[in-house]
Amino acid sequence: MHRHFKPFSNQRVKEYHIVMIKRLTTVFGVILVLLGLLGFVSNPLIGENAIFASDAMHNVIHALLGAVLLIVASWSSARADLWLKIIGAVLFLLGIIGLFTVPAVGGILLGIAYTNSAYSWFHVVVGAAMFTAGVYEK
Repeated sequence: MHRHFKPFSNQRVKEYHIVMIKRLTTVFGVILVLLGLLGFVSNPLIGENAIFASDAMHNVIHALLGAVLLIVASWSSARADLWLKIIGAVLFLLGIIGLFTVPAVGGILLGIAYTNSAYSWFHVVVGAAMFTAGVYEK
């Protein structure tokens, strides 16, 4: 007997996409929370005189954005794609603005948070990845 290939139903494909988006939202949320928390601990990677320059406000913003993503992933996974697109676009745009307005060695971005060009590039890359992950759902 030959088994016939049975493609996944549209419902199963949609469920799979929701699970993937929920996982990606969780991963990006954990990354942002950990970066935010790491900025409060003296280390050579993230901090005022580190590779990725940040101040307390920058760290709080990362932790809050990560918390939003974690909450969305756990409570509203059906709309997690929207939040990935929103936060991804914001990070991407802030990274681009930072590359053109903040000195490479560091400075205040939009009068809100201290950053440098390394963190601006990080924001561009992670923002693009998050936005792409959000678009992937469709």
